[in-house]
Amino acid sequence: MRKLGDYELYLLKCLVAIGQGHILGLGDEGGGVADDHRKILNDAKSSELIQWPLSLDVTAELQRKRRRGEPDEREVLLKLKSFVRVLDSLERFYDCIGGIVGYQLAGMELIRSSETGEIGFSATRSAQQSFYHVPEGKDLSKDTAFATQAAGWGVKRLAEIGEIYPLGGAGDRLGLVDDVTGESLPVAMLPYCGRTLLEGLIRDLQAREFFHFKLYGSQVITPVAIMTSAAKRNNERVKDLLESHRWFGRGRDNFQLFEQPLVPTIAAENVQWVVRGPLDPMLKPGGHGVIWKLAKDSEVFKWFYDKNRKAAVVRQISNPVAATDVTLLALAGVGLHQNKKFGFASCDRKVGAAEGVNVLMESKTEDGRWRYGTTCIEYTEFSRLGIADVPVSTGRQEMFPANTNVLFVDLESVEEVASRNDCASLPGMIMNLKKPVTFTDSYVLLNSIRAGRIECTMQNIADSLQNHYQHQLTSIDHDNLDTFIIYNQRRKVTSSAKRRRKLDDQTLHQTPDGSFLDITRNAFDLLTSCGVAIDEMESNQCYIDTGPPFIALLHPAIGPLWNIFRQKIYGGSIRKGSEVQLEISELSWTNVDVSGSLVVEAENIMGTVKDGILHYGEGLGRCRFHNVQVSNQGIDWKCSTNVYWQNKVSRHESLKIILKGCSEFDASDVVIKGSHVFEVPDGHKMRVRPSGPTGFSCTLERLPESSRSWAWKYAMRENGEVELEMVGNSSKTPQLRASFAR
Repeated sequence: MRKLGDYELYLLKCLVAIGQGHILGLGDEGGGVADDHRKILNDAKSSELIQWPLSLDVTAELQRKRRRGEPDEREVLLKLKSFVRVLDSLERFYDCIGGIVGYQLAGMELIRSSETGEIGFSATRSAQQSFYHVPEGKDLSKDTAFATQAAGWGVKRLAEIGEIYPLGGAGDRLGLVDDVTGESLPVAMLPYCGRTLLEGLIRDLQAREFFHFKLYGSQVITPVAIMTSAAKRNNERVKDLLESHRWFGRGRDNFQLFEQPLVPTIAAENVQWVVRGPLDPMLKPGGHGVIWKLAKDSEVFKWFYDKNRKAAVVRQISNPVAATDVTLLALAGVGLHQNKKFGFASCDRKVGAAEGVNVLMESKTEDGRWRYGTTCIEYTEFSRLGIADVPVSTGRQEMFPANTNVLFVDLESVEEVASRNDCASLPGMIMNLKKPVTFTDSYVLLNSIRAGRIECTMQNIADSLQNHYQHQLTSIDHDNLDTFIIYNQRRKVTSSAKRRRKLDDQTLHQTPDGSFLDITRNAFDLLTSCGVAIDEMESNQCYIDTGPPFIALLHPAIGPLWNIFRQKIYGGSIRKGSEVQLEISELSWTNVDVSGSLVVEAENIMGTVKDGILHYGEGLGRCRFHNVQVSNQGIDWKCSTNVYWQNKVSRHESLKIILKGCSEFDASDVVIKGSHVFEVPDGHKMRVRPSGPTGFSCTLERLPESSRSWAWKYAMRENGEVELEMVGNSSKTPQLRASFAR
């Protein structure tokens, strides 16, 4: 075992210099450091911290000590070196504010700020005067013409966009554990709607790429950068998930994983690092705001540039609805088309919600200039900054809109800020001391103290992208700022799954149950706009008591824009208590009545995988329904093991259609009663037609080589509106229907 080097000793000296010697056992304020470790470490005092020999023999005495459970010097040194690696990570990452010493000073200032209400550790909000206004932006739910145009800009320039997923969430509030090992799992592994949350994000992305392919005939594979953490083996588990899915047919080189550092927790009472045992400080992720400096340090920006990306869309793992309809495409479209540096997708916010707000910050600097920009203020900062958490008028809607962490970023602009050697590269530093920190110390005693760690907020990089003017602006000038905001209906932007709902909990906010209810309500809005008759949605309490009124899970590649859904789905009904699951992209639905369960599963939803890459548009499964009635007993709604948001349901009966490879299913003018499974082999077409008064007949025929009987052809107008035309055999009715749907 080699001695500690000069740099390692320097790190330990920094620790002592900032008053954290208790972690090493240097002093009486041990906070859980066992006597045996303290004795070994205190031997180093005469040499100004620790110098061990090159090797240590494990003598019989040391073996006896080990049997008694006492540590020997080798064990302590191994633990010390592991701890030094933590210090090294802290020193290197926080070099822009002074490394270990700077981290402690910033933490002390943030603690003082939380107690006094003074401005904390921030260079970007040190203006003489600051005013906060409701930011103006286009509302996609109201200005549908603009929404259509902006989404068109987004899909047209899809090849310029990357995606960034901050997946560092530890998932403590979800109570996720591995069924086999019992280990805690990160949020990314939450089983949701039949797949993990991470799989859902990739599924949404591929639907947008498939949309681009159908319009322009060219393949786009978006590079995805994923920020993980060491907490709960997050990085390892995410990598294993990607490998198990063979990188989702995207290739290993289109994913970049980069791991955020773990940082110490500081007690508010004595500003000492919280320790659970010898050389064992309580470490937690440093917040999603470290993502920009970490991306710079890990050369993620360079990786995006090498793939010819100019901008990126950011969405969090716990928000499964952000890609609904036009939201993400319009956000990216506005950002690119208008040459913006940073953008927010926002929505309404309820008073008292534990979420930040978006504001237009207007500041007068000390030199008399004016500074403007759209940014975010976390809810923990409201009282300090004078943000009133009050409604606009009578009601529950907050005056300021919600920050959702659905973001557009211009890569070069953000990289420039992340490269600065100051606190600007660690935006929005805060310390949340509102919730007590609980931990078990080395004496197996449960402790609960007021403590926190420095967290950065990724959206506050916008503070450093503000525009400066010699004069005060009027509201009409705000459109010219480098930062922007767009709005949409809340459940089309955010509905998070962050905490497990207890059995007696009547609150759905931020639970998987509540998020699934929002998905169901979105499906209701979409399908009724397609002319599908569905009973009105019921209250939250009915959902809690009896489950959803129906289940409708539709693959986003059918759209992803709702205007495209409306041209593929038209008419019919979904009765209360019924289920429709459509895992397919090439679908034609005309006047389909479902009473029970209808499940369609295409093996090739968007294309065929060759040499590890999903090739869009090749060998698709296709399904066409025309005047079809589906009647069966469907889901067993009384089954106690049903978990609707996980898509775990027990069924009495169902109609299931499985399309293998390049195959087709065609049902017309028919009633299909009872439980059936129709599996269509690759290269074949199955026709289902009426036979007798109440029956039906099936015929199976081989498709011509490398052919299909029909397909949807996409075209975009100058205003961004997308029109579909069915090409191939028997296309007359769908063409008329598509025209009518518009």
